[in-house]
Amino acid sequence: MNRLKEAIDRYIEKNKKIRTLETTALFLLVLVAIVSFVIGFNKINADPGEIEYVGQLQMYRDDSYEDYDEDSTICDVVYLSGDKKLIVSYPYEEYEELEDYEINAYEYRCKDGTSLIFADKDPSKQEISATYRQLTADRLMPLFNLGNALLILVVSLSVVLLFSGIFSLYEKCWFMTIMVLATIFAVIFPEESANGVNGITIMLLYLLDTFLNILCELLISKQSRYNFLVSVLVEITEIAICLVLMYRFATMAVTLFFWLPIDIISFLNWTAHKDEVEDELTMVRRLKGYQEVLIILGIIIWTLVVGYFISGLDIRTDFYGGNRDLELLITYIDACASAVGIANGLFIFFRLREQWIAWYICALLEAIINIVTGQYVLLILKLGYFTNTTYGYIKWSRYIKTHKEEQRSLL
Repeated sequence: MNRLKEAIDRYIEKNKKIRTLETTALFLLVLVAIVSFVIGFNKINADPGEIEYVGQLQMYRDDSYEDYDEDSTICDVVYLSGDKKLIVSYPYEEYEELEDYEINAYEYRCKDGTSLIFADKDPSKQEISATYRQLTADRLMPLFNLGNALLILVVSLSVVLLFSGIFSLYEKCWFMTIMVLATIFAVIFPEESANGVNGITIMLLYLLDTFLNILCELLISKQSRYNFLVSVLVEITEIAICLVLMYRFATMAVTLFFWLPIDIISFLNWTAHKDEVEDELTMVRRLKGYQEVLIILGIIIWTLVVGYFISGLDIRTDFYGGNRDLELLITYIDACASAVGIANGLFIFFRLREQWIAWYICALLEAIINIVTGQYVLLILKLGYFTNTTYGYIKWSRYIKTHKEEQRSLL
């Protein structure tokens, strides 16, 4: 009896130590995130002080990003001289009449060594402050990305701790490993601004997308119907990313008109097919061979038709750096990814194991897009897809094998 009591006491004491470590880790993450933001905002809002005139610069226009029409109100024109850059905003009327590809710019230097470039020789205090803030924000982008990443990491760790009884040790380690890697990549590979949106905001959307997606994926592998509640947040985040970057319109349309409705319907369907023994599990099954062939043909047709349609639309974004060939390539890959995504959504709705194969294909196609567009932090999400897809396929296969009566095909 005494030995049993001692074992229980040791177990309780061990759990207390683990909880203390977890709470300490959360506190330190929050503290570092706050410190990162405080340092960053203080430096951005610092007074540039007196500036010293350095001299005149001959700068040359970089029109590779320009694609303005009569609907544009303000047109930004980039001028370069070595590693120095100047952005001049023109009303569309003035932009239309702009013929010179050279400009005389004026360089000033702050006491901290920051170089400021202006189109006018005598800039106002407002212009000096605005230019200084923008340059400082660009320079401190890794610091802000660290703060954002740590906040998402705090949320991730909080989810693991709050629902510790639901997840296995492997699932907890996998989840936190992906989020830690995303944090590292967010700092090493900061995102540039695009379409007037700061790169810090874009990176925050990427990190949020990674967190929500891997949580959703993990819940699917556990046959939990609650994955669809998280999936709704995933769709909203991914629509926001498409709008900000002005790209992947096939995926955005499918997300808006297919994924959001199918998430709600699937939640109801999964709720109606709970496992008779384990209430938290949903009964799953598999497809027949000929059904798989029909679905593959449908994906090929969708890719060609939708890719051709979207490639003909007059939509431009500076996210591709003016590379029309790259834009066309991404359009067709995106069309294929959206087709596989629709098949995947239907597989999930009908509780079919083949949805994991669709996840593999989607992850591969999206990884290609992320590589060619330089969205390296999103590659961590694809790593999460590949690893958890294998895990989910194995878990679902075991369930189907031990539940022979649930191996009925879709038709």
